[in-house]
Amino acid sequence: MGARGRSADSDRIDVGREWVAEEVSGCQFPDQRLGSRLHSLMGGLGAQVGSTIPTACEDWASIKAAYRFLSNDRVDEHAILSGHMKATARRIRAADGPILILHDTTEFSYDREDPESIGYTREMPSARKDVTGKTIRYRVCGVMMHSSLAITLQGLPLGLKFWSRKQFKGTQALKNRINPTRIPIEEKESYRWLQNVGQSTALCGDASRCVHIGDREADIYELFCTAHQQGAKFLFRTCVDRLAGDGKHTIADEMAEVAVKGLHQVEFRDKKGKLCHAVLELRYRHIRVRPPTAKQKHYPDLELTVLHARERNVPKGRKPLDWKLITNMPVRSRQQAIEKLDWYAMRWKIETFHKVLKSGCKAEEALLRTADRLSNLIAIYCILSWRILWLTMFNRTSPEERPELVFTETEMRVLDAKISNTGKIRDMPRSVERYVIMLARLGGYIGRRNDRPPGNKVIWRGMVRLTDIVFGVMLAEQDVGN
Repeated sequence: MGARGRSADSDRIDVGREWVAEEVSGCQFPDQRLGSRLHSLMGGLGAQVGSTIPTACEDWASIKAAYRFLSNDRVDEHAILSGHMKATARRIRAADGPILILHDTTEFSYDREDPESIGYTREMPSARKDVTGKTIRYRVCGVMMHSSLAITLQGLPLGLKFWSRKQFKGTQALKNRINPTRIPIEEKESYRWLQNVGQSTALCGDASRCVHIGDREADIYELFCTAHQQGAKFLFRTCVDRLAGDGKHTIADEMAEVAVKGLHQVEFRDKKGKLCHAVLELRYRHIRVRPPTAKQKHYPDLELTVLHARERNVPKGRKPLDWKLITNMPVRSRQQAIEKLDWYAMRWKIETFHKVLKSGCKAEEALLRTADRLSNLIAIYCILSWRILWLTMFNRTSPEERPELVFTETEMRVLDAKISNTGKIRDMPRSVERYVIMLARLGGYIGRRNDRPPGNKVIWRGMVRLTDIVFGVMLAEQDVGN
């Protein structure tokens, strides 16, 4: 499936009819054959989302070629993603308004006989104790990934950048011996935030359009300075009570003086999926924020806005919603405060992206034996996961668009023949929404009139089934032609 076309509004972005070619044609490989192999491998894995390499490649020659590609010294995640990055830049230029760049970190865990060939992501306490009664800790084998996903204000994902490194081994041991605030940022794992913010800002072309969004892990003073110096905006959840004003008090001291400036009612689902309602009290203030004491000679004070949203009248048995955000954007009214909260709420989309990577593409079930090979495969899975997320959101933001923007004629013909014209689609015109629902029904979506739009899971399941059916139809037509 592919999509093409351009429109005046910000959601109808040119993605290209042959979407795989669109995402890999600009890849920078020293050998053109590597680009051709990537196109073939991504097409196979995309047609069989969640399958192993042998299943996706089918014949022994293709399987060997895939493994050679992933282990080639001239192939790395940056080369694999280079074409996608160029396509992302084009989509960003075609979109209107601010671009939200969502940042998050995740890890992929693996069980290996030789974990040293992959590396470790963290230490965990075990259920066992040593002879002294001390809890025995074990190291988790895996690969860490920091990703950045660019989306429109309507939630349509435009593309991504990701980072995976092993250069920060020993960081935890260093922190155990030295005050973390005295370690240069370049020697910390958190340096990945600065790198991705810088690179994704450059990708946008116009730094003033970028709004970087991150959770409490992004509460890094050097990161505030980096984004500010580049002319980009940021909106991060904060967990550090930083020095403020004259340096003799903190942000919490100033915010304690701020009266409630408005209320905001929100809907959300709890861990059990139950729909909940909450009323948030809004407080915000423009504050002069100072760097940590040990770094005040190296970093300037910043004029920032602190926004607190806390739930009132919390029901028993549930923790209150409590967001403490910090930004270099102005917040002077209730409307602007709600806008920033809505933007921060978009951050869940990058968590959804990681879920598609792990549950849809099954990235943690890969059997490759080294970190470099796994990183290359994860880079391919990242593009496939972005595509699934894009299709899900394109259906929600532009349901009335022509289905030819997403589906081939053969795919639409198969869906028309396979799916009965009942439920939600009975009275629908020929549109993206109609055919995405039909696709999702192949993946287990019921599609009753009051059902929510299909999600990523039923869409990736439907994509796999549709590919198999289309392949069978093409073989049958080929036999008839002969």
